[in-house]
Amino acid sequence: MSFILLGKKLGMTQVYDESNQLVPVTVVEAGPCTVSQLRTIETDGYSAVQLAYGEQKASRLSKAEVGHLEKNSIAPHTTLKEFRTEDLDGFEVGNTLTVEKLEEGKKVDVISTTKGRGFQGVVKRWNFAGGPASHGSMFHRRGGSYGMCQWPGRVFKNKKMPGHMGDKSRTTQNLQVVKIIPEKNIVLIRGSFAGNKGSLVTIRPAKKVRIPKSA
Repeated sequence: MSFILLGKKLGMTQVYDESNQLVPVTVVEAGPCTVSQLRTIETDGYSAVQLAYGEQKASRLSKAEVGHLEKNSIAPHTTLKEFRTEDLDGFEVGNTLTVEKLEEGKKVDVISTTKGRGFQGVVKRWNFAGGPASHGSMFHRRGGSYGMCQWPGRVFKNKKMPGHMGDKSRTTQNLQVVKIIPEKNIVLIRGSFAGNKGSLVTIRPAKKVRIPKSA
């Protein structure tokens, strides 16, 4: 893992590339992130790096969070996030990671959280077609029959039903870094990814996607 950054999604816009083509991009305020702790196999049983993002007043954090950061002389931050990695080279406690770690033209993966939609029915949540819309059908946007009569007399797991929609972590892979503005901690990433404006995102190096061989 050569780099990893936490950031905030600011929205979308469009810019011109080198060939004068209009490119849709997502604007992310990435970093600066401070390495607040390193986990090693010898002390913790696994290898990981912990990043702190978004400086905050100490009065707005719990005593446990403030004490944890003060052990390594780290200023109070709003977000602490840990990432597993086998390679801790380049990471040292107290180091600051910025968008300068990124390169224009390179591919990255973006991890973000989808917008929460609350409790939704099957038409919106699972794209069910629904029933006839005419008068007297008595079946419009419901899911139909779910269970059984006597045996087994229950609803099977993973049945598509009404329920909570959204607010889940999603990873969008192989997005291109179009432009970096280091003085403003801004990075422009081609395309879109999940999340609303102001939501927390994680930027990491693109992982190779395995393509199964055709039979």
